[in-house]
Amino acid sequence: MPGNSGTAIEVSGLAKRFGDVQAVAGLDFEVREGELFGFLGPNGAGKTTTINMLTGLARPDSGAIRIAGIDCSRDPKAAQHLMGIVPDESNLWPELTGFENLAFCGALYGMGLRAREERAGNLLAMFGLTDAAGRRFGGYSKGMKRKLAIAAGIIHRPSILFLDEPTTGIDVASARQIRQLLGGLNEAGTTVFLTTHYIEEAERLCGRIGFIVEGRLIRVDTLANLVKDVEGKHIVQLALSREPGALMPQLAAEFPGVELEAMSGGTLRVHTLQTLALGPLVRFFEEHGVDVTEAKAIRPSLEDVFVRITGIAAERMRKEKEQGKPKGGGA
Repeated sequence: MPGNSGTAIEVSGLAKRFGDVQAVAGLDFEVREGELFGFLGPNGAGKTTTINMLTGLARPDSGAIRIAGIDCSRDPKAAQHLMGIVPDESNLWPELTGFENLAFCGALYGMGLRAREERAGNLLAMFGLTDAAGRRFGGYSKGMKRKLAIAAGIIHRPSILFLDEPTTGIDVASARQIRQLLGGLNEAGTTVFLTTHYIEEAERLCGRIGFIVEGRLIRVDTLANLVKDVEGKHIVQLALSREPGALMPQLAAEFPGVELEAMSGGTLRVHTLQTLALGPLVRFFEEHGVDVTEAKAIRPSLEDVFVRITGIAAERMRKEKEQGKPKGGGA
């Protein structure tokens, strides 16, 4: 991680309510300069509301925000000049071409004609969009739109980049390229604040991670420290010939002291504090007409930490997003 001598983002007592819904409830955290910080939580946890307040798109009911030492309530424009913002939904102009969008964004930040056009051309090349530079943005694919939105967010070389769910709903190849680009920007010194519901994404990219659930920050720590919490556990993953759902109560009764996690596709995870003998487990399923096609040990991951701390399964988070449930004020 790049140098982190100062504080890029400082938040204290941040709160926001929408009617009867407390979307964000008294957040306190800081993000260091040069850090890639992940804000991880399920749909409706308060991620988008938080990032909107940090970037000046929403006004907090209470609390304080400082960006690079600037009090955002007193001098919001000075703070916003330091930021690049990539919302979860594109805010670019569909009738303009990719090049025109970038050049126009540069003009909004006060860049001269030559500087913004040169920067736009360089960013289009960096994001693999040169061939689409003259096409209207409205005709881009989702992955291309997301890449151009990120390019627009960094046209003015901000020191802090905010991204809300940058890889949601795009193809695997584009998501991988975006993660690589974000990693490169961070290595070059840009502070990155990233909201995501993808645990794997946070695990790949982020140095520190904050867990937010129902508007409250449950835990903030480094990835290494978070994973230490579950390193004493043993996890065995079984691939079964059919879903184990109906057998779960009997399985729990026959193997007391283990934690069972049924996943989709006939997959079962068994969590124990001590090494588990696989023989009795395999025989149990065979006696009930279920074949065990694979059994393997799983290294504890950020997903295991998240489930333990929040009680929310990562699979539920993915399904919620795929189903496109309305986020309301607390997204």
